[in-house]
Amino acid sequence: MARLAHSMIRVIDEDRSVDFYRRAFGLEIVNRLEFAEFTLVYLAQELDGFELELTINKGRTEPYDLGDGYGHLAVVVDNLQAEYDRLNAEGFTVGKLVDFKNGNVPVARFFFVTDPDGYKVEVIQKGGRFQ
Repeated sequence: MARLAHSMIRVIDEDRSVDFYRRAFGLEIVNRLEFAEFTLVYLAQELDGFELELTINKGRTEPYDLGDGYGHLAVVVDNLQAEYDRLNAEGFTVGKLVDFKNGNVPVARFFFVTDPDGYKVEVIQKGGRFQ
């Protein structure tokens, strides 16, 4: 049986990105691999084995074109309103709270926060299929 290991995003500024993911979601560096042309930084929480891999291409100064194919990362939280308030207070770019429904059937309550490189991270209220 396969197990999800990590998702990778390319970032410009390692320190800025590590700071964002630490402050926003409690992710800490669990491994860092230095190569001649790039650096790989793996971030994770103690809760599970899933990691976010940051790839920093050395010498890159231009923002990456995220294109129209990138979706988003998603995290589940116990108290959506508290996280919404906290991330706003941190000064992050936070979108509106959304009550997502399929007709009249609730699916999820969420918002998006944007990281320093423009990637969207969905923050979802724990419940239903989102445990």
